[in-house]
Amino acid sequence: MQVNQSKILPQRLHALDALRGFDMFWIMGAEEIFKAVFKATGSPFWGAIATQFDHPEWNGFHFYDLIFPLFLFIAGVATPYSVGRELDKGIPRHLLLWRVTKRAMILVLLGLVVNNGLVIKPIAEIRFGSVLGRIGLAYLFANIIFIYTSRQSVRLVWFFFFLIGYWLLLKFNAAPGFQAGDLSQSGNFASYLDRLIMPGKLYRGNHDPEGLASTIPAISTGLLGVLTGSFLKNSSLTGNQKVFRMVIAAVISLGIAAVWNLDFPVNKNLWSSSFVMYVGGLSLLLLAIFYYIIDVRGYQQWAFFFKVIGMNSILIYMSDHFINWEYTTRESFGWLLQLTGENWGMVLLVVCYVGIKWGFLYFMYLKKVFLRI
Repeated sequence: MQVNQSKILPQRLHALDALRGFDMFWIMGAEEIFKAVFKATGSPFWGAIATQFDHPEWNGFHFYDLIFPLFLFIAGVATPYSVGRELDKGIPRHLLLWRVTKRAMILVLLGLVVNNGLVIKPIAEIRFGSVLGRIGLAYLFANIIFIYTSRQSVRLVWFFFFLIGYWLLLKFNAAPGFQAGDLSQSGNFASYLDRLIMPGKLYRGNHDPEGLASTIPAISTGLLGVLTGSFLKNSSLTGNQKVFRMVIAAVISLGIAAVWNLDFPVNKNLWSSSFVMYVGGLSLLLLAIFYYIIDVRGYQQWAFFFKVIGMNSILIYMSDHFINWEYTTRESFGWLLQLTGENWGMVLLVVCYVGIKWGFLYFMYLKKVFLRI
């Protein structure tokens, strides 16, 4: 890991930093704004919105389920502009393989820190599955495929290979004592494999939403980003035509998800194949919107707020584990509770909480200091 000064890369997608920032905005505290408003008003309308910022217990989909896979998709989109640029320069593939492997391992290690802190524990008490770990591993395998294949059609085959293979693996197998194809938390084959092969503890005891087995389809989430990034970078189509193609691909992906959901339900916990297609379609739609507004039409200023977040996404994600943002917010703006009362004061405090984090990132942006992996 290194801290350095950022330079805008040639052919860089301006929409990418903004979309990454939009994604991170919701997990740096913004989701709590809606929950606080619901608490203050008791309105069913705000309650329905607040519900979208919690994960379903098992099957189903809420907006909050999109945050994680969207980030992985964005990492894949960036690959042709970063690793691809190095390939274009003639950098040997084995050196690029080492670079992406090193990045992946750093993410895995950071994931361990997020889960367990900087504390020495017995292995049995360590949770090895993590959000950053999954991003690292899926990023690694998606990049290996990108580095060693040059045709989009071959990458597309790999994309469906992982999804179909994972579907069949769970469809015709199950944990001992359960019927083949059981997709319950206790009976599904992916969780059973994790119980067999993963050291330490699982997040839910008998299941980990960031387990090793369910990382297989997550590779396809990264690959969808790679496919999209390669299309945007290398296609000779106009910007409007690219947007149209992405929207069509998104609709097709959502349609496949709807059909697949009948047999393999949309489920973030299992990262089901239908889930990959569903969040893939939504990710394509969001990228198409951001790309059209920012890169095609050239309206960039409105996205500056998100860009500041997106250019230091790993830093703000890790900061919660080293900076007491809640304490800082309460000590700085706790007086608002006296002026507005407890309920609406909490809404303002959450807004201030997000604002303080953004102010920190803006300071880093002004100093041109960005955390890179």
